[in-house]
Amino acid sequence: MTRYGTTRRSALRAGIAGMAGAALPLFHVHGQGSAGVLRCGFWDHWAPAGNGALAALCKEWGAKNRVDVQIDLVTSVGNQNVMTIASEAQSRSGHDILAFPPWEPSAHARLLEPVDDVMGRLQQKYGPVTPAAEYLAKRDGAWRAVPAVAGTQTKPPCVRYDLLQEHAGIDIRAMWPAEARQGPGADTWTWDTFLAAAQKCHAAGYAFGLPMGQFPDAVDWLGALFRSFGASMMDAEGQVTLRGNDKVKQVIDYAVQLSQYLPRDVWAWDDASNNRALISGKSALILNPPSSWVVAKRDNPSVAEKCWYAPMPSGLAGRFTPYNPAFWGIWSFGKNKSAAKALLEHISDRASAERQVAATSGFDLPPFQSMSDFKTWETEGPPTGFEFNYPDKPHHKAQLCIAYAPAPAEAAVQAYTQAISSKMIARVAQGGQKPEEAMAWAEGELKNFARG
Repeated sequence: MTRYGTTRRSALRAGIAGMAGAALPLFHVHGQGSAGVLRCGFWDHWAPAGNGALAALCKEWGAKNRVDVQIDLVTSVGNQNVMTIASEAQSRSGHDILAFPPWEPSAHARLLEPVDDVMGRLQQKYGPVTPAAEYLAKRDGAWRAVPAVAGTQTKPPCVRYDLLQEHAGIDIRAMWPAEARQGPGADTWTWDTFLAAAQKCHAAGYAFGLPMGQFPDAVDWLGALFRSFGASMMDAEGQVTLRGNDKVKQVIDYAVQLSQYLPRDVWAWDDASNNRALISGKSALILNPPSSWVVAKRDNPSVAEKCWYAPMPSGLAGRFTPYNPAFWGIWSFGKNKSAAKALLEHISDRASAERQVAATSGFDLPPFQSMSDFKTWETEGPPTGFEFNYPDKPHHKAQLCIAYAPAPAEAAVQAYTQAISSKMIARVAQGGQKPEEAMAWAEGELKNFARG
């Protein structure tokens, strides 16, 4: 954890040791008749302006409500955020509010205060939350965490529109303009078209930067690919559905064929490798939030100004977008739960969400599709409007998805962490196994997970 103003990044640059063990509050807001202290552990955003926007919102709310709000920034580097969650759960002490990565609300559901009242009011104002967030945050019929704005992302195609047009003949800006409509040819943006484009761009020396290893970026996009083929490896009851599953075999066959047109080392890529491929100018397409564009804008502007977002390709079962949500949870042992609920409702409303999105150059995403019309996504650039189609919008006719859903979370998180889909494909593409052999291996792994 770090103190706001001395971030993890600046601490590393300055050689400061021991910051993680000596977290200090971001600020205090006092007032007569104080309503107590509220301790918050928020994710240390990669964009410092994101931390600042959230801090300002909390400061304003604290001053208005006479609450002493104290904020620690918790980094996800080295899984420190997950370790902090585990430590506080074990000791039954720590923050009132804590940021949770995707699978953690379910893992700690019994220690999280239900927030059905907060979610009920928010959904009454802004419409339903995406089912993918509900899958992760709802347990035994109750909301155990509030889907966060800060840190939530999707991973649709970030395209070098010039390279895709030159080498594959696809005008992605015409297909998916910076307007709330589909353009000419949008209905042809399918996985078959994607494969043909990957082959042509690879031949031209600008291979798509799609990881095939065991890190989240690979697991997430492969999860969307499976869903678009209608392929599932485990159902909602925890029954493994691999044996004789032709749809899974079709996904494997497709992924193996696609892998021939990717960089040879994608099987070992981590979550920074695809970013580097785009920023260096060596890739025509990656599946990633706009953090890579932000770095390119600074380090290689000629690449950044040629980027454009499009929805995911569609398959026979529809269009599915890789989704990586964050959450804000309230510990049941927290000392100021009523204030915690009020603050979370405040930082989740439309005006607060818009400020967070603007501060992060459009990276952060609210959980409500009704908030997909913020001006930031229309005006950010260059090129202006390039991330208009980064958030999920009605005209995309897509669904946000979590890899391995709808399997029970206890089994799904193990399949996710172990990257079963990636390993299954690698066994065929690299190991020479038949799809049926790789599927039999995956079946055994999933059955072990289901048994607990």
